[in-house]
Amino acid sequence: MTRPSTQPSKYKETPTLKAVLIKIIALGLLDAVVVYALFVLFLKESWVAFVLVAIGLVAINWIYLTRRALPAKYLAPGIVFLIIFQLFAVGYSAYIAFTNFGDGHNSTREDAIDSIVAKSLQRVENSPTYDLTVLDQLGTYSFLVTEPDGTVSLGNVESPLEPVDNAQLSGSGKAIGLDGYTALDFAGILANQQAISALAVPLTDNPSDGALRTPDGSKAFLYESTLKYDEAAGSFTDETSGTVFIDRGNGQFETAEGETIQPGWKIDVGFANFARAFGEEEIRRPLIGVVIWTFAFAILSVATTFALGLFLAVVFNDARMKGRRFYRVIAILPYAFPAFLSALVWAGLMNRDFGFINQVLLGGADVPWLTDPVLAKVSILIVNLWLGFPYMFLVSTGALQAIPDEIVEAAKVDGAKPWALFRHIKLPLLMVSLAPLLISSFAFNFNNFNLIYMLTGGGPRDIGADVNVGATDILITLVYKVAFGSVAGRDYGLASAFAIIIFIVVATVSVIGFRQTKALEDLN
Repeated sequence: MTRPSTQPSKYKETPTLKAVLIKIIALGLLDAVVVYALFVLFLKESWVAFVLVAIGLVAINWIYLTRRALPAKYLAPGIVFLIIFQLFAVGYSAYIAFTNFGDGHNSTREDAIDSIVAKSLQRVENSPTYDLTVLDQLGTYSFLVTEPDGTVSLGNVESPLEPVDNAQLSGSGKAIGLDGYTALDFAGILANQQAISALAVPLTDNPSDGALRTPDGSKAFLYESTLKYDEAAGSFTDETSGTVFIDRGNGQFETAEGETIQPGWKIDVGFANFARAFGEEEIRRPLIGVVIWTFAFAILSVATTFALGLFLAVVFNDARMKGRRFYRVIAILPYAFPAFLSALVWAGLMNRDFGFINQVLLGGADVPWLTDPVLAKVSILIVNLWLGFPYMFLVSTGALQAIPDEIVEAAKVDGAKPWALFRHIKLPLLMVSLAPLLISSFAFNFNNFNLIYMLTGGGPRDIGADVNVGATDILITLVYKVAFGSVAGRDYGLASAFAIIIFIVVATVSVIGFRQTKALEDLN
């Protein structure tokens, strides 16, 4: 006789119908989104991304449709988000750092050639007049052209004119419609006049053959580029001046004298961005200043906030002090306000002409708190002290209360004075638990974008620098200005190189700091 097993089965529990339905619906929604992404990647011919996404889709479905791989069911979401928001961001930034990606270099060479030709189009005198009907298909405008010999062709910005034989014709022989498209009437043309007048539909695959443009939506005329592209030589020739622009391998067409035509295209430049950061005087000089100020800002911020927070924690931890709870609540109030909002409030308080500090506290003084290079740095440290000391106060209070009373009492019995007791007993024990927090605080302040951007915007501006940089800019705000600034244009390659430098500096400081804190563990 077989005895029933008393061992619990690993997969004994059967999921409920409701749980199965929720899982199927969630997987179905995820699959729909990912399949759509696969179509987009296929159309863009991004084969590496296509394969990786397809493998991920199959793996996710296998994990959640099988009754095995239980640990993977919990790990998979975290791994997916880690790949998307951490590994991909870091890897893509590293890739961009080795390219010239930025304004004027954000597409392919073929797109740059088309753009140059389109920008230099001029109407050909005495060119034939083409009867035109503007068609709309899902927001894309096309030209339905009736040529002087009666041939009907269709084309748009992406596709050159191609003959069609199923167009609808008017009594005069003009093509006025085509199956699958909507012909714009006069009101439709007026409503989209700007977009339609900007269209340039190429005659053939060769950009030098010219393109059709329309001034009114009913007639089109031939336009040809004043810059003729020679595909065999890979060069543009300006027909008005005879200047030749050659592809010299630096992502743009350039003359021997260095004159260029825009736009260019994205290419790999190796370590050129890093060489620019440290090799060009116009960039190296402000960059060195920014690096020095970044370290000074981070170190002074940690030192001042820790000193004030620890001082208040020691004072409020003394049992002889009355009303400690009230003072503790007051001390942590700045921690309750959003940092960016506090920075904006302080910017108003420190306004040179209308600020509360100058007008009320200093009796109408004219102190340029935020516009003088030195005072602006002092102002930032003051505001960051106000924002940061509550955090240090809280962690120091907790660490102080964790010190055993027996150790303190033993030191007092041995005759230790209050300062010696704090310096040789309490502070070393505090540093065991606070040192890692101070390192993380240093890393936070090293990239404290909100305070700098909201309080001074990095200013006042250094007008002698080749990049958009100010006296109070730290590395992260400099990266933002280089990448997205409107003054000197966007240079994603150089900004990514700066970001890599920041990553190396912060990682190095963190590793050294954590190694040093291991010595404090012996105190336990």
